[in-house]
Amino acid sequence: MSKISDMIRTKFGATDTERDKGLVTPDDVVRFDNIPYGSLPEQQLDVYRPNDTDGVLPLIISVHGGGWVYGDKERYQFYCMSLAQRGFVVINYSYRLAPEHKFPAALEDTALVFAWAKAQAETYGFDMNHLFAVGDSAGANLLELYCALCTNEAYRHSLGLPVTEYITPKAVALNCGVHFITVSENPNDQFTTELMKDYLKSGGSEEELRLVNVSDVIVEGFPPAYIMTAENDFLKFQVPQFCEHLLQKNIPFIVKYYKDKEEQLGHVFHLDIRSAAAKKCNDEECAFFKSML
Repeated sequence: MSKISDMIRTKFGATDTERDKGLVTPDDVVRFDNIPYGSLPEQQLDVYRPNDTDGVLPLIISVHGGGWVYGDKERYQFYCMSLAQRGFVVINYSYRLAPEHKFPAALEDTALVFAWAKAQAETYGFDMNHLFAVGDSAGANLLELYCALCTNEAYRHSLGLPVTEYITPKAVALNCGVHFITVSENPNDQFTTELMKDYLKSGGSEEELRLVNVSDVIVEGFPPAYIMTAENDFLKFQVPQFCEHLLQKNIPFIVKYYKDKEEQLGHVFHLDIRSAAAKKCNDEECAFFKSML
């Protein structure tokens, strides 16, 4: 493992622990934990539903971030339960991480979760006609690639993943996303380059970069997107170019840029459910989904 990946696991882990300190499962959410969606130890998910609800509900699948090398469903449980409180049933899952598991392991796991959702729709009350998904940072990239699998047959064949059916979300929210991935020989610009050595089998060959850059594989049919960034999000300058690709492919989208006088809104600020700005963002994203019901 590179020093970069080790730093991400250490630093992000400490930050997330502090963010969620003292939070507990809310009384108005029922949870089903540690459900296997595959045969490997990492392939587990939770399902959260609003209490006192019967029948099917619109479904949100959450794809966590963490630079492809960090994160799990435990780090996203409170954020995902807050989405359930807004009237959705939510799937929160862990996937295999690099460097222990190289690309496309995480993407394969994502496809398995969507297939699992369809198979278990009756058991947990998933409305598969109103399936939505959220992803942030590296999770946004994975969600974008999954949507490309659903809509781009050539891309699907180039990866050769074993799942044979792909269920396209009705809409997605892409939060502080990694939309473009590049490697550099510049010694002062090695963060992503070193990370790709952990994530990709060949460390970032031309073909590998083509497979992980969604701009190369977006086609018409990609779902409508709510694209979010913030004043202190270090990835915010990727948004205009990504939107240009969506425009070229005639894909509907909304862009929101969040800034607040009271809070410093940084990368993935929306995960801090105590934050007023996060509440506003998550309310607006859920309203975007509800507009399609």
